[in-house]
Amino acid sequence: MFDLNGKKALVTGASRGIGKGIALCLAKAGADVVVNYRSKQEEAEEVVAEIKKMGRQAFSVQADVSQKEEVVRMMGEVTAKFGSLDILVNNAGVLGFSPLSEMTDEEWDRVLDVNLRGYFLVTREAVKVMLKEKGWGRRIINIASIASGQVGIGFANGSHYDASKGGIIAFSESIAAELAPQGINVNCIAPGLIDTDMVSGMMQDE
Repeated sequence: MFDLNGKKALVTGASRGIGKGIALCLAKAGADVVVNYRSKQEEAEEVVAEIKKMGRQAFSVQADVSQKEEVVRMMGEVTAKFGSLDILVNNAGVLGFSPLSEMTDEEWDRVLDVNLRGYFLVTREAVKVMLKEKGWGRRIINIASIASGQVGIGFANGSHYDASKGGIIAFSESIAAELAPQGINVNCIAPGLIDTDMVSGMMQDE
């Protein structure tokens, strides 16, 4: 296990699923963790409690990552309580399925707003904080999906979701080139289907 003692991390969408797992792994490695959630406060507090049992600092912060004002407020809470930010994991996302011919503007906008605009908003505010520190060692990890289309897989009836995840990969590649000279490393992870609450309806026992 890598050593993250003294590092401060923010994980979006960390009240359950992949985000929860990431938050707990970071804490096990020694990081103090901010647990972001949109609506699952009770679950977020349970994650915070688990992290504190490991002897790490943790707190939860509610914010819809698609809303600029809420993201700015969230980052203000992060800096007020932790003083700095070493690791950002953009994980918050929504999943939706609708045939293209029946998809509403609202369905398209909601998925792109959370899954792509949200990554932009959170990353922009996080980078403002990270750039106040000098040297190397800061990390941004963006969670995409095999449904990005860049690995040859697309989900039928999920054009909005797939487009958002493909955008995350392109966004990550661009900011990786931009931020590397300033000591910020950017990577992107594209998981396959994982048995979480969000995708439980897509998975059936054999």
